[in-house]
Amino acid sequence: MRSISRRSILKTGAASAALSVLPHIGFAQEGETETHGLSSFGELKYPPDFKHFDYVNPAAPKGGTLAIQIKQTLGNQNFDTFNTLHIFVLRGDGAAGMASTFDTLMTSSADEPDALYGLVAKSVRISDDKLTYHFILRPEARFHDGSKLTAKDAAFSLNILKTKGHPIFSQLLTQMASAEAETDEVLRVQFTPQRSRDLHLIVAGMPIFSERYWLGKDFEASTLEAPLGSGAYKVGRFEVGRFIEFDRVPDYWAKDLPVSVGQNNFEHIRYEYFRDRIVAFEAFKNGTLNYNEEYTSRIWSTGYDFPAVREGKVKKEEISNDAPSTIQGWYFNTRRDTFKDPRIREAIGLAFDFEWTNANIMFSLFKRTTSYFENSDMKAVGKPSPEELALLEPFRDKLPASVFGDPILPPVSDGSGQDRRLLRRADELLREAGCKREGGVLKLPNGQPFRIEFLDFQPSLQPHTQPFQANLKRLGIDASSRIVDAAQYQRRMDEYDFDMASRNLVGSSTPGDSLRIVYGSDAGKRPGSRNIAGIDNPAVDALIEKIANAKSRQELNIACRALDRVLRSGHYWVPMWFRASEWLAYWDQFSRPQTKPRLASGAPETWWYDAEKAKRIGRG
Repeated sequence: MRSISRRSILKTGAASAALSVLPHIGFAQEGETETHGLSSFGELKYPPDFKHFDYVNPAAPKGGTLAIQIKQTLGNQNFDTFNTLHIFVLRGDGAAGMASTFDTLMTSSADEPDALYGLVAKSVRISDDKLTYHFILRPEARFHDGSKLTAKDAAFSLNILKTKGHPIFSQLLTQMASAEAETDEVLRVQFTPQRSRDLHLIVAGMPIFSERYWLGKDFEASTLEAPLGSGAYKVGRFEVGRFIEFDRVPDYWAKDLPVSVGQNNFEHIRYEYFRDRIVAFEAFKNGTLNYNEEYTSRIWSTGYDFPAVREGKVKKEEISNDAPSTIQGWYFNTRRDTFKDPRIREAIGLAFDFEWTNANIMFSLFKRTTSYFENSDMKAVGKPSPEELALLEPFRDKLPASVFGDPILPPVSDGSGQDRRLLRRADELLREAGCKREGGVLKLPNGQPFRIEFLDFQPSLQPHTQPFQANLKRLGIDASSRIVDAAQYQRRMDEYDFDMASRNLVGSSTPGDSLRIVYGSDAGKRPGSRNIAGIDNPAVDALIEKIANAKSRQELNIACRALDRVLRSGHYWVPMWFRASEWLAYWDQFSRPQTKPRLASGAPETWWYDAEKAKRIGRG
């Protein structure tokens, strides 16, 4: 997995969220409206006086330790190691869990696709033209050292993230014209007239740093000193590259706010690092880890037959998730001449036999990913609607004809592992693109042997990749894998020094600004962006702007379907697979609320340590 959940992004500021009409009208100056929450299209489930989210247990006890692995990344975080406690810049490999040490102006609800409610800011006043936002801060907000958190800190944070932050943050703030403190408790944020629909939600979700702490320090440098935060947890013990612990802040200033009640229940959260998934699974089996979200079908199907499971000490369950599915695939680096021609990219995709892979390696537990908006109403189906055509027509002469017909679908093989019909079609496409076969070697149009290196930092995908590579070799392509250490992998990805690499992105119910950093042309030219494919397409850029400024859910869905058609026609990836549920395993020492949030499993964020259960299984 190579991504970050949309909800965790939302809580730390790189959100794909937005606002059009604001619901609750409060006290404000003339020409302003005031609200306790923000959402994309004006819907808020919870009223101004709500006591807690419906999916939490407000009486959940505090205590115990949650021991887990990092499974989603943010900023400069790395799955396999860390060497810095500053995750919001490009330099270094950031430690897991650091986002939990920082508060944000507002925070999200897992019952809604994009709603935010007040955390540091108790409310926000919005000008009629939606270009000026006044966030009204809570006077009781405090950093961990007891110092007051003020609007000056919030303004400093937004400005420095825009100028010196990791690209995923700085690129999202380009349309923020200014952020300044009018008083200690009033933050004024000004947007440019070109601002996107989502920008104020992005601002509301950015981490807040202490200006005083950073005075005289290099914000862009790596550091093993934990930056001063104000969140529910603070850094405890750690050993570089091996583990990091976070201790619950007992006098956390926001612990009784509605957005905090029933959450942050573990006394300690410990992230363990392992360079191999098998070793990590053994750590779960022996209790070093006590909670595990499983991604490997073989282990899920055959690995959970060990004594602790048979004795009932370890539970295994599948929990449905109504959020859009993850988007996983092998991406081409189209910056390289080898992959400039879409016919070559299409041909390579024909060599991956999903049907054989799913049946023989993944126990038939997955479905084929076909769309960039899989398992949602934003997925393109059938021929374009008149509304989609209106968005696509201005680019007709620059787009493949396939965009204007049924959307591109990955091939369905005969399940043999080497479907001759598909390989024959792949060979035809390669020849059409100017490649030539000389004996057993395929030559590129420039006369060089056709070689592809699949870059990764762990071998877990090798059972899936090797049969794919075997088919490429049948086409005369010298396909191989390069497994490097996590730090080198991250550097090479940041510098786009790869041929093909896999990436897993969590789907969004309300995509917007974040699409720029994943598919936008400008992002693809900047080191460290999420546009690893190097997509550089004016139609894609224009459709992203339509999505980012959609005024209704209907407009959003239409624009996303149009973008889906364009991206799929570009053959920028070889799509992998998905499932619409979470595979969870855990030692039976936790309890949970009766109600699950609508758009998430609630695990383990709303769970708590149950001392009686732990005692029964000998872990009390």
